[in-house]
Amino acid sequence: MKTVTESRRQTCIVAGVSGCLGIIMLIISFNINPVPPAGANVNQLIAFGVRYHNSILWGAWLQAVAPVFITLFAFALVHLSGAAGRLSGWMVFFALVVLMAVSLIEITFYIAVMFISPPQGVLTSLNTIYAVQHLYFIVAAPSVFITLGIMLLNSYVLSKVFAYTAIALGLAFAALGILFLTTLILPLWVTACGGIQAIWWLAASISLIKRSSKIAVD
Repeated sequence: MKTVTESRRQTCIVAGVSGCLGIIMLIISFNINPVPPAGANVNQLIAFGVRYHNSILWGAWLQAVAPVFITLFAFALVHLSGAAGRLSGWMVFFALVVLMAVSLIEITFYIAVMFISPPQGVLTSLNTIYAVQHLYFIVAAPSVFITLGIMLLNSYVLSKVFAYTAIALGLAFAALGILFLTTLILPLWVTACGGIQAIWWLAASISLIKRSSKIAVD
C-alpha cells in the first residue's frame, strides 16, 4: 500500500503535469485558431470559416479541453493546502466553475460560427464570442486568481511569490474588464493580455513538481 507521503508526492506530480499539459494545449490553440478580419461582412466571414475550418475546430477543441487540466491542477492546490473545507477553498472551487462556464460558452460559439445557414447566424455567433470575452476579464480571471492568491497566502504548497502574483494578475484583469466595459469588441492587445495567465499556470505547475518531495513530508 502507498504511504501518505507517496500519495501526496504523486498528487503533486500528476497535478503539475496536468497544469503543464493544459497550458501547452492552450498555447497551441491560440496559435492555430486565427482571428477573423475586423469589420468583415457575412460573406467574408463565411469564406474565412471555410478556409480555416479545421484550424478553428481543432483550436476550439483544445481550448475546451485545456481548462479541464488546469482546473485539476488548481483543485489539487486546494487539496494539498488543506483548504477544501475552508471558505478560501470553496471560493476557489466557485471561481473555477465560473471559468469553465465562460470558457465552454465561448467555445460553443466558436463552433456555432461555422454554421453558414442561416447566414446571419454567423454574425450573431461572432458577436456572442465578443460579448463572452468580456466575462473573462470581468469575473472569470479575476475571481480565479484572486481567490487562489488568497488561499496560497496561508499555504506552504507554493512560494508566496505565486500568491502575490496571482492576486496582482486578478486585479489587473479586473481593471481591464472595467476600463474596456463600454468597448464592445475588445482590442486585440487586451485579449492577448489574457495569455499572460499561461506564464503563471506553467510556472506554478513546474514549481509544484519540483517541490513534490518537500510537500509530501510536510
